[in-house]
Amino acid sequence: MIISADRQNHLAHIVTDGVWEDDIVDFTDDDQALRAAKLAIIEFVKEIEDIDQKARDKVASLKRNVMEGTPEWDVMYRKYYEEERGKRGQK
Repeated sequence: MIISADRQNHLAHIVTDGVWEDDIVDFTDDDQALRAAKLAIIEFVKEIEDIDQKARDKVASLKRNVMEGTPEWDVMYRKYYEEERGKRGQK
């Protein structure tokens, strides 16, 4: 997990507090707002983890057997990571 559950919970509280203070959204229920923020953060983390795993799998599948931690591995990982993000419409 890239972000721990405690950190996700903390971020959800920060987001909902900011939304309330800036009067961006008007939820009728504080708990509903917190649940929505937590769900969004959880989905974001899952997507980032999936992109990371796909990039790692692509580098591992190379016939050159590039070793993790080498400069070549870093370059290939970043390339595949950005490609996967692009496929998902992320910049």
